[in-house]
Amino acid sequence: MTTAIIIIAVVAVVAVVAAAAFFLLRGRLAGGGRSLRGRFGPEYDRVVARHGGDTEAAERELDDRVKRHGAIEERPLTEEARARYAARWAGAQELFVESPERSLTEADALLADLSRERGFPDGENFEDRTDALSVHHAAHVDGYRRVHTARNGDASTEDRREALIEARKLFDDLLASGPSGREHGNRNLVKGRGTS
Repeated sequence: MTTAIIIIAVVAVVAVVAAAAFFLLRGRLAGGGRSLRGRFGPEYDRVVARHGGDTEAAERELDDRVKRHGAIEERPLTEEARARYAARWAGAQELFVESPERSLTEADALLADLSRERGFPDGENFEDRTDALSVHHAAHVDGYRRVHTARNGDASTEDRREALIEARKLFDDLLASGPSGREHGNRNLVKGRGTS
């Protein structure tokens, strides 16, 4: 073999290795976004929209949420606590006919109490609590935000009703038996407890 052929072969091998490394690294970085999208679902899209379409900024925020709140272990509820919360939710739903504002205020307070009892952050910081909930209950946390916003706002009765229905999904998830409602899906939902 001549020196020229050896140099061409070495350059070709280096180019192939560099290309493989590039595509492997790019796939891992892109996979992070796909896994965050899969983990957060609609919450991912909401955060991307809040960041003006900047997926990198949104993924940094979501990754930070996972780092801050991913280790939270949801505490199980006793049957007594579960029954107490179910009764409170039923009361909040019944109150809706008379006073949608008071109904949403009660639902908001109930979700704060229930999430606190399940092990989520305590205190006055609503955003910190919803950030933590989004790590573990991403599919339903926006309903909680909608109730929190609509309870005192200029929302129509229909918007308030829809917010309460959406918040009910988080309530059911948090109320489900076991360490996390996600493990049991909708098998534990009681028929006839809807808001429609």
